[in-house]
Amino acid sequence: MNRILCCLALTAIMITSASAQSGTNSPYSQYGLGDLADQSVGFNKGMSGVGLAFRKGNEVNPMNPASYSSVDSLTMIFDAGLSGQITRYNENGKKMTAKGGGFDYVTGLFRVFKNVGVSVGVMPYSNIGYNYSSSTKLTELDTTVPVKYEGNGGLHQLYLGAGLKVLKPLSVGFNFSYLWGDYDRTVVSTNTFINVLSRQYSASISSWKLDVGLQYDQPINKTDFITIGATFSPGHNLKADPECKVISRNTSIGKSDTTSYVINNALDIPTSWGVGVAYRHGTILRVGADFQMQKWGSLSYPVMDEYNNYVMKDGLLKDCYKLNAGAEWMPNPMSRNFLNHVRYRIGAGFTTPYYYINGQEGPKDFHVTLGFGIPIMNVYNSRSILNISAEWQRRSADQLITENTFFFNIGLTFNERWFAKWKIE
Repeated sequence: MNRILCCLALTAIMITSASAQSGTNSPYSQYGLGDLADQSVGFNKGMSGVGLAFRKGNEVNPMNPASYSSVDSLTMIFDAGLSGQITRYNENGKKMTAKGGGFDYVTGLFRVFKNVGVSVGVMPYSNIGYNYSSSTKLTELDTTVPVKYEGNGGLHQLYLGAGLKVLKPLSVGFNFSYLWGDYDRTVVSTNTFINVLSRQYSASISSWKLDVGLQYDQPINKTDFITIGATFSPGHNLKADPECKVISRNTSIGKSDTTSYVINNALDIPTSWGVGVAYRHGTILRVGADFQMQKWGSLSYPVMDEYNNYVMKDGLLKDCYKLNAGAEWMPNPMSRNFLNHVRYRIGAGFTTPYYYINGQEGPKDFHVTLGFGIPIMNVYNSRSILNISAEWQRRSADQLITENTFFFNIGLTFNERWFAKWKIE
C-alpha cells in the first residue's frame, strides 16, 4: 500500500505540472477538432509511433494498455517529453517559416499485483493553433479586402489505465480518460470600407474517452517472440455546445451588433480501432507495424452555411487511416562499449486526412523518423533512458498549402529499482 501511495503521489505532482500541451502552427488545425495527436511517447516516437504490439517491462506504452501487465515488480517508471518544430509553408510559390513546441506528455507506470500494472498520465488529444491572412474580392466594389483567420486551443486527456495478464500469452487492458479543453476560432473580414464582419467560433469540452486493448505474446524459441496487438475505442457525443457569434462593426461610428448561435450536443469523437504486429529478438532487435482507423465519416459537424445559418452538416469529415512501421536495434547489450548499449531507431508512416476542405480531400501526411535511446549510467544501474528523436513530415494536397515540418523530441524514461530491499551481510 505504501508503494502504491508513493507512486500515486509522485504521479500527481507530475500531472499537476503538466498543464500545457505541444502546440501547432498549421492552418489545417482549423478543421474538425484540430490536428490529432497520437499516443506515442519517447521510445516509439523514433519509430514513427509504432506501439500496438510492443511490450517491455521497463517502458510505458499508452498506445495499448494491455502492455502494462509486463511491468517489472521492482520499479516505478516515469516518462515525460518535450517537443519542438519548424515548419516551412509553400502556397503557389509563396513561402514562410514558423516555429513552435512545448510540453508533450507525462506518464507513470507501476505494478500493484502480480501480472497487473497500472498507468496514469496526461497526453494531448488534439492541437489547434494558427494565425494567417488571405484576401477576397468584393465584386460590388471591384476591389479586394483582407480576411484574417486565427485560432487556438485543443483537447487534453488525463488517463488512468490498467493491464492484466489473463493467460501466459494473453494480456488485456484499458485506459479511461478525462477529456477536456476548448477552442476559439475567429474569421475577420471587411464587407465595405467601414463595415467589419467577425465570426467567432468557440466550444468548451468536458467528457470521457475509453480505450481497450489486448496483446497475444507468442514465443518462437527462448529469444524470439511474435506479438499481436489490437485496440478499440468507442465513439460518443461529447455533450458540448459550440457557439458562433457574428459581430458586425461600423468603424466610422464605433457601433457593433452581435448575433449568437448555439447548437447543443454538436461535437463527437469517432469509433476507432487498430491492429499491430511485432517481432523481437531478445533485447537486441524489435520490429513492428500498425494499422489504425478512425470513423469520422459518419459524424456531422457544425458550420455556418451559405444562408448564414449555423447548422449541423454531413460530408465535412471522412474516415481516417494510418499505417506505421518502425524498428529498434541495440548492437550488443553484453558489451562494455557504451555505443553498443544505445538503442538505434527508425520508422516511417502514412496518414490520410479526416476532413474535407471546400469539397476536396485534405492533405495526406507522409513522415519518416530517426531516434536514439541513450542509457543513463550511474553507480546503481543503467535502467533510465534518454530518448531523442527527429521527424520529417510532409503534408500536401492539390491546390492547397504544402507543409514540410521538422520535429525534434526529447523524452526521459526514469526507471530505477526503488522498491528493492537492501541486504547487509
